[in-house]
Amino acid sequence: MTTTTIGPLRQRMIEDMTARGLTSQTQKGHIRACKRFAAYLKRSPETATAEAVRLFQLHLMESGLSIQNRNRTMTGVRFLLRVTMRRHDLAAEVFHIKEPTKIPHILSQDEAKRLLMMSGKLQVRLLFSIGYGAGLRVSEVVKLKVKHIDTSLCVIRVEQGKGKKDRHVMLSPETLALMREWWKVRSNKYDLGVPAGERWLFPGRRKGRHLTPRQVTRLFQVTIEAAGIKKKLTLHALRHSFATHLFDRGVDIRTIQALLGHEKLETTARYTRVATGLITAVESPLDQLSMPRKAKPKRGKHKSDGQTPA
Repeated sequence: MTTTTIGPLRQRMIEDMTARGLTSQTQKGHIRACKRFAAYLKRSPETATAEAVRLFQLHLMESGLSIQNRNRTMTGVRFLLRVTMRRHDLAAEVFHIKEPTKIPHILSQDEAKRLLMMSGKLQVRLLFSIGYGAGLRVSEVVKLKVKHIDTSLCVIRVEQGKGKKDRHVMLSPETLALMREWWKVRSNKYDLGVPAGERWLFPGRRKGRHLTPRQVTRLFQVTIEAAGIKKKLTLHALRHSFATHLFDRGVDIRTIQALLGHEKLETTARYTRVATGLITAVESPLDQLSMPRKAKPKRGKHKSDGQTPA
């Protein structure tokens, strides 16, 4: 985008978002939300009223938009109203709806093993091994460089993950062995002139680019089908499974929080609701009742006294 192709209000909003360090993805989402608001108004948001903000939120609900997308849209609109336009009276009209609490879908340990076994290519197996074995997001996996792999400490350094935070995660010996195998066959087409530490672990098809999350997502869906796993899973299920299986093994929840890079413990605590190992180990109170079962009537002839049973 350039200042010659966008209006002054949008340009000012872009400058405000950039000054506050919002990511490009967040900026695109906020701009998309404000374009939707402007399309509803059929005029510039600078002319918006409190009633227009209220009716727009009603419009989003009636259009069938999910709660998550409605909240996302109104976050962008609120930024425009509160920060760029300095209309705190209008921003006060924005409300967010509590989203339904859902437990994440996970793989069982057997399914995770089958998934890795069905990952035919070495690259695919390594991608999934890092996702499941270290709990990295797909966006973090594809951005790994040689300098991020510390073989002396056996850790992977995640630089500027979600929330612009660095963290360390474990590097398992099996994953390290796969990395060394992969490095022997990995394409070095674009390595010329690039310092060794700056080379992508998973180079893309264009110079200077890494593999994209979309490409990895397609590989995941193909492998899930090949492994015969019928659950509706996304690639993020590898990260969910990593956390849940650690919790099942008794790893402290704060350690899991640090490995995942969660700012709030409450975000990590949701995995306690899907820790099937701990759940199935709990004995139901029904089993404590030890209620006797009704004795089955004996088969055979009974002596009759000629009277009808009472």
